[in-house]
Amino acid sequence: MAGHRNAPLTPEGRLRLCLRVDAGRPLAHVASEAGISRRCLAKWYARWLSHGEDGLHDRTSRPAASPARTPGDVADLVEALRRQTKHGPVRLAADLKRLHDVTLAPATIHRILTRRGLNRLRDLDPPTGEPLQQVIRYEHDQPGDMIHVDVKKLGRIPTGGGWRIHGIGTHAARASKRAGPGTGRVGYVYLHTALDDHSRLAYTESLEDERAASAAAFWRRAVAFFTEHDVTPIHRVLTDNGACYRSRTWAAALAETCTRHKRTRPYTPRTNGKVERFHSTLAREWAYVRAYTSERDRQAALADFLNYYNHERPHTALGGQPPVSRTASSDYRITFGHPPEPMDVFPRQLALDDFVEPTS
Repeated sequence: MAGHRNAPLTPEGRLRLCLRVDAGRPLAHVASEAGISRRCLAKWYARWLSHGEDGLHDRTSRPAASPARTPGDVADLVEALRRQTKHGPVRLAADLKRLHDVTLAPATIHRILTRRGLNRLRDLDPPTGEPLQQVIRYEHDQPGDMIHVDVKKLGRIPTGGGWRIHGIGTHAARASKRAGPGTGRVGYVYLHTALDDHSRLAYTESLEDERAASAAAFWRRAVAFFTEHDVTPIHRVLTDNGACYRSRTWAAALAETCTRHKRTRPYTPRTNGKVERFHSTLAREWAYVRAYTSERDRQAALADFLNYYNHERPHTALGGQPPVSRTASSDYRITFGHPPEPMDVFPRQLALDDFVEPTS
């Protein structure tokens, strides 16, 4: 317990006063010199005689017994439901009443969850409901040892701008959504990203879908981009378990570059956290940094952002240096009007089964 700044007594101060009394000074005289009452000093001196220095520390104000506290078996039931359903206190109160005929106030449930460290969903493992273990951070030693690949789906910006320009629910916003090509639907774009684990060098393309052929073609262009920065050969690539990454088309593209495929554990995106974090940065500093008037307007700004990210933007994990500082420091800049050509010559061809590892 922290005392206020004018507190006349601290555990060390109490000890000194008790030692003065032990030396033969009267309690009243020592208390007067310290500016406290005789009764206060007598209390601390009695604790000193009974428990020594341990008795001079502040005690908790928690009562020795709490007869009205929620029984342990009911608290265990609340914990089990929380881990199973991930519901908040209000829904848990309804679940307890409906399933077990137990009536608890949501505030009581919240206190139970807080005592057991379950009050924040971010601290629970989504698949199992168990408390998250200590975060294990890793970084490969050399560029090209591991490339993280993932896809982020973004809503397309209609011509003339969407609700960020016209306002949510306005007539102009609805009219802009009807201006899409073909069916009139605005649709989505798919951001395919490849990011080097060691250097954080990133390459992103905005494509029309996330099918196997698109993912494979993107991989070939990404390898050409990394080659421009002397990030070669690429030994491993880490993806989730999306359909395009389970295809033989994707496996064939990896076989061309002699890259071994590794997959994340299902429903565990944190394993691929570096590219997930990059997508968060991409959304905040490019996709939604300003109100674009069209999807073409936003796409035109992508290359500039990637060049800024790779060559200029300081990265905390790199000691405030940009990703290119951990590569051969090539001056190559992305220009999507003339994307890098896929490499014509790769290392030796191997069988597809040599590059696909089962899901761990």
